[in-house]
Amino acid sequence: MKKRLQAPAVLSSVLFALVFLGADNPKPSARPAGEPIRAKIGVIAIVTGPGAGYGEAITNGIRLARDEVNAKGEVSVDLKVEDSSAKQEQALAAAQKLINSEQVVAIIGPTLSNEMKVVGPEANASGVPIMGTSTTARGITQIGKYVFRNALPESQAIPVSIGMAVRKYNIRKVALLYGNDDVFTKSGFDTMKEVSGKLKLEIVTVQEFQKGQADYKAQLTKISSLRPDAVFCSALYEEGGVILSQARKMGLKVPFVGGNGFNSPKVIEIARDAADGLIVATPWFVDRNDPKVRSFVSKYEKAYGKKPDQFAAQAYDALHVMSKALKAAGAADRDRLRDALASTRDFQGVL
Repeated sequence: MKKRLQAPAVLSSVLFALVFLGADNPKPSARPAGEPIRAKIGVIAIVTGPGAGYGEAITNGIRLARDEVNAKGEVSVDLKVEDSSAKQEQALAAAQKLINSEQVVAIIGPTLSNEMKVVGPEANASGVPIMGTSTTARGITQIGKYVFRNALPESQAIPVSIGMAVRKYNIRKVALLYGNDDVFTKSGFDTMKEVSGKLKLEIVTVQEFQKGQADYKAQLTKISSLRPDAVFCSALYEEGGVILSQARKMGLKVPFVGGNGFNSPKVIEIARDAADGLIVATPWFVDRNDPKVRSFVSKYEKAYGKKPDQFAAQAYDALHVMSKALKAAGAADRDRLRDALASTRDFQGVL
């Protein structure tokens, strides 16, 4: 499937030109003929704490792409990985370190939309291109002209999964369940509610929870008592896996339609058989019969001992997009790289 970066064209995003003050753009020195473009690229990911499964997949995918890019000899990428631990303040500190101390030419990440809401403005104000690979909430690319993503937004994915579920299971009544303390899960809920209205589905209840919650019996008891045809749930994988497990134990057997947070295999590790009946839209299919996909999956399995998930695939593609843009820019220059990224079209990756 052909892909395009989502700044500035896709989703008809309106980007603002902002006046910025920040770190000086490190100017590239003259490059001898035949020498690769040497680029220091920062990565902000959840390496430790809740959500580390996302970060593991993302950093694995980026490192595999880095090795492939460097082996070609046209671009030489030096990665600087910083851990956000899924905390906004830590993600912001990581971005400031990468921009000002490490003088990176670009940043890939952070993992969550919640984090990008604080990191994106910092990168944009400093004139540093930043690309989210898993930031699917609304408004990400509207932060500024230096902010990109190659993730499939919830606003495009959720309508597809809900539409398929409604047709397959003749759904008429739904319950909505979401995390109310995170930009990503709130954005997913907003889309679920909007799509439900457009399809004229009856919303029998809206239930909320918080990140890190362990017991969902009160919310699930209420949902079960109203006998919906399906549950639309916006959650990260840790909460999502527990919700599925508790729902099935309570006898709630209806289909669940999940947001992008459910796309990690960690959901199935946590919920096991309780994950049966979960429907999620994804831009990634590990068994797709495509030479690039087969090659990527084979290399990933050899390197890490398991198949790549959506988050690994998105990160892998992101670094290859960045490499292509660096070649088009002709140098590791922040402004030239930003313009090259904005001009990228019809990139053929593994997604």
